[in-house]
Amino acid sequence: MPLKKSTPPTTDLSRRNFIKNAGMTAAAFTILPRFVLGGKGYRAPSDKLYVAGIGVGGKGESDISSFAKSGKAEIAYLCDVDTRRASKSVAAFPKAKFYKDYRIMLDKEHKHIDAVSVSTPDHNHAVQALAAMQLGKHVYVQKPLTHDIYEARTLTEAARKYKVVTQMGNQGASGNDVRQLMEWYNAGLLGDVHTVYCWTNRPVWPQGISWPAQKTEIPKELDWNLWLGTAPQKDYVDKLVPFNWRGWWDYGTGALGDMGCHIIEPPFRVLGLQYPTDVTASVGSVYVDEFKRGYFPESCPPSSYIVLTFPARNGKPPVKLHWMDGGIQPERPEELGPNERMGDGGNGAIFVGTKGKMMCGTYGMYPSLIPTSRNKEVNIPQTIKRVPGGADGHYAQWVEACQAGYGKMEVSSPFEIAGPLTETVLMGNLAIRSYDVRIPKKDNAEQFDFPGRNIKLMWDGANMKITNFDEANQFVKREYRTGW
Repeated sequence: MPLKKSTPPTTDLSRRNFIKNAGMTAAAFTILPRFVLGGKGYRAPSDKLYVAGIGVGGKGESDISSFAKSGKAEIAYLCDVDTRRASKSVAAFPKAKFYKDYRIMLDKEHKHIDAVSVSTPDHNHAVQALAAMQLGKHVYVQKPLTHDIYEARTLTEAARKYKVVTQMGNQGASGNDVRQLMEWYNAGLLGDVHTVYCWTNRPVWPQGISWPAQKTEIPKELDWNLWLGTAPQKDYVDKLVPFNWRGWWDYGTGALGDMGCHIIEPPFRVLGLQYPTDVTASVGSVYVDEFKRGYFPESCPPSSYIVLTFPARNGKPPVKLHWMDGGIQPERPEELGPNERMGDGGNGAIFVGTKGKMMCGTYGMYPSLIPTSRNKEVNIPQTIKRVPGGADGHYAQWVEACQAGYGKMEVSSPFEIAGPLTETVLMGNLAIRSYDVRIPKKDNAEQFDFPGRNIKLMWDGANMKITNFDEANQFVKREYRTGW
């Protein structure tokens, strides 16, 4: 079942007027992308890609700048709900037309847009990306691809249905380092990898807290209703925008969502993983008084430990992937020297195989065999084609693939790969949130049982369903706010 298409709460943006207005706008526009003049699917090799950015402050600012640096993209439209955050992009691209509401932008300008970049808070990724895809626009979406598992599956299927070029913003997927890891693994240096450890020092924003009791005046530059988008209606509170929303389930996906697509991606790619079969979780506690544990279900926990099981595939054994956040790290490999850095210090991944081990940092950076002396002894020839520019080439790769057309050029993180990876990351969050599911005790309604703790959640990937704890399935697909 597809996501509901986002419709603006104004009568002049009905389906009928959408088509009518789009035709009028096309007639009034004087400088058209070449493909419009040449018919659907036509593009001269010298033409630039006309890109619209949704969310152009912070990471969105660097995304659209990177597209422009390719020399093959024209940043034609800017959209952001907060003019403060958008100010640098507006100054950098003075010819680009600015909108606050992406729906109005797509309504009025879709005839003049080739591709759309989405870099907004997690909870709005899916509706914005799908709206562009339904119009036949190529899309680049920041990590994590979506806020919930159902959305990730929907966008994965939409990429095939609408035949558009897609890329998730996990630039390490284009890096030379992850390809080095793949070549070591493919050469048999590790044997059969059965265990992977991933960790991060995130969160670096408040988590494990209660929702602020005092509402704050909405900044005049911010359209709070548009920022909320699909999320439940709530009063504006201080310090939520532009960064700390990551720690609240209504908007963000916590440390796992923020860093999982960067750190889990190397083992996911190297080992050819797909959907997990089960997951377990434990989380850090916040005590508000003596023997009184705080209960903050709206907020992500201060730390978590996740174990995901991936089934055997292509003659390879099952894999256990361990995830730790909040500064928790796995045991140091005995083969690693006492003063040698593990991962990149705060983040990393370790692969454990029947013949050897290897590790890397965020984005797959600093790939190393363990013990590190093996790096000097082993010389494996390069067998995997590199992306020009490595991780930085992630942006130009997508631009060029969009110019070539669907299916003509390879990209590093198309939704066919990014979707299952995001589902894996969000499966960890499903387990974390299940940990806080509580029901009143039968003999004392003021006390609670927590049936989602200390169990293994069994996952039916094909049907997107936890089979042994139905209460967990509420986290597979969320309800959108009315009108979204």
